[in-house]
Amino acid sequence: MKWMLGHQIMAVAMLFALPAQAELYAEVRTSAGSMWFELDAQNTPNTVANFSRLANQHWYEHKAFYRVVAGHVIQAGLNDYNHPDMQKYAVAGEFHGRFNHKRGCLGLARGDSPDSGSTEIYVCHANRPHLDGRYAVFGRLIHGEQVLDAIAGAAVDEVWLDNPGGKPIAFHHPKSPVEILNMTVLHD
Repeated sequence: MKWMLGHQIMAVAMLFALPAQAELYAEVRTSAGSMWFELDAQNTPNTVANFSRLANQHWYEHKAFYRVVAGHVIQAGLNDYNHPDMQKYAVAGEFHGRFNHKRGCLGLARGDSPDSGSTEIYVCHANRPHLDGRYAVFGRLIHGEQVLDAIAGAAVDEVWLDNPGGKPIAFHHPKSPVEILNMTVLHD
C-alpha cells in the first residue's frame, strides 16, 4: 500500500512538471523502473489512439523487451508477426509527426508494409535519423533516461537476422527478461 501511494504521488508530480503543449502522457512501468513519455496525438492520432487503447486494455502487461540493442533500440510486444493481434491492431503509417528518431523517442515497429505497425513498440537508445520518415514516432521520453539506459545495457544473447541485399539486423535478446508491468495513459 505504501508503494502504491508513493507511485500515485509521483504520477501527480510528473503531470505538473510536463510540457504545457502536450495533451497525453504515458507511463511505462517496467521491471527496471518507469519511463514517462509525452505523446503526439495531434500529428499521429491513429497511432496514439491504438497505443492508448492497447495500454488501457492492459495488452502490454507482462510483455517483454525482447529486442535490446545498445546504441539502437529497445523493443517490446509480441515478437510474432504471424500473431492475429498484429493484423487486428494494424494502423496506417503516420511518419511525419512532431518528433524524430532521437534518443528516447517512442515509435511503432512495423513489417515490410508501411501500414503494418500495430502492437510492437520501441524506444531509441540513441539518435537514429536514418529511420525518420520510415516509422511512426508518436512519443518522446520526458523522464526515466536511467531506465532506458539500464534496459539497453542489459546483458544480451546476440542474434543477427539475415537481411538479403543489406547488413544483418541486430535482434539481441536480454539474458534476463525485462518486462512491462503496466502502462498508464494520462490526459493533462
